[in-house]
Amino acid sequence: MSDIDRTFRAEYGRAVAVLIRQFGDIDLAEEAVQEAFATAVLRWPGDGVPPSPAGWIITTARNRAVDRLRRESTRGAKETAAVLLAGGHSAEDEHIMDDRLRLIFTCCHPALAPASRVALTLRLLGGLSTGEIARAFLVPETTMGQRLSRAKGKIRDAGIPYRVPRDEDLPDRLGAVLAVLYLIFNEGYAASGGPGLTRDDLAGEAIRLGRLLVGLMPDEPEAKGLLALMLLIEARRPARTTAGGDVVLLADQDRTLWNRTLIAEGQGLLRECLRRGRPGTYQLQATINAVHADADSAAETDWAQILRIYDHLAAISGGAVVALHRAVAVAEVHGPAAALAIVDGLDGLERHYVWHSVRADLLRRLGRHGEAVEAYGKAAELTGNPAERRYLQGRAAEFQGPSAAAPLDRADRS
Repeated sequence: MSDIDRTFRAEYGRAVAVLIRQFGDIDLAEEAVQEAFATAVLRWPGDGVPPSPAGWIITTARNRAVDRLRRESTRGAKETAAVLLAGGHSAEDEHIMDDRLRLIFTCCHPALAPASRVALTLRLLGGLSTGEIARAFLVPETTMGQRLSRAKGKIRDAGIPYRVPRDEDLPDRLGAVLAVLYLIFNEGYAASGGPGLTRDDLAGEAIRLGRLLVGLMPDEPEAKGLLALMLLIEARRPARTTAGGDVVLLADQDRTLWNRTLIAEGQGLLRECLRRGRPGTYQLQATINAVHADADSAAETDWAQILRIYDHLAAISGGAVVALHRAVAVAEVHGPAAALAIVDGLDGLERHYVWHSVRADLLRRLGRHGEAVEAYGKAAELTGNPAERRYLQGRAAEFQGPSAAAPLDRADRS
């Protein structure tokens, strides 16, 4: 990776955030930063990398933005937009001055549609192009461009403030930020469509943004919990597929291929946040994955401990999806019949392919093969991922060998 590429990855979001604060115009900030990097491509190879690459980019981008404002006749309107965007800056958030943190909360504002929050976060903080984001979510580039334009327009027209929420609003707003990062990670770790099981670039970007968030908010245990969760799951990537791209379930994976460096980092973060005594959903999900990481083989997995963690998770968050994956642990501790009774009692998951997949496995283990074939077929029909579809179709044909347990969320499938 070149010096310019490294600077782009590390500093694009910061530079855009600084210029948004200074000029109050998202489009102007983006264009100015892009022009600064284009200038760097021309100058740095001959002049050398400046002592402070980030400072050079920000200064150059600021100068480009000032030049553009001087040339345009709509400067007054832009300054009004700046007041709206930066307005409401209060004493409560003066102690957190990092512009990237303000930008994260702006991108993930509840007034924006969830899909727009994801797209804006990837665009403004990650520096992904419109085309890259469109390909990641399997929509035409023009559609994604319109989505981004509408989101920016909503920020401008609704006067969404460019700030960290007040202390009393922070827990709810932080939850929206964490949900966006996890959505990005999930789409990267188990893509909803496309030719492969995963989108490595998206998973990596979610982890990078997670590290950024933890650095900006080191006292938030759920932020550390989410980062720990993503690292522990990501550590299994090398063992998740065969050379041909077929799915390898958790129970069948070669655990010597797991990335022990990521596991150690994730477990260290988990210990830090659990010591605070404020357990949340991401911390508990990370704990479940830490138990899997501690087992040298699938047979050594402490399913009783996992079930206790799921009980705690269900108590604080509830929901049918948590109950579904708790049932997987119930199957390992109390048997498939007890688990199937739970699964069949859940409502609202009939369009969720994981529900059919879990149910199919339980039916197979109970010897109800005809029903299992039907359930595997329904799961294969509902998934958008071709690698998962091949696996589910293969299970319907085989009915041999033990099945791996389905984990908590899309990112935990295998």
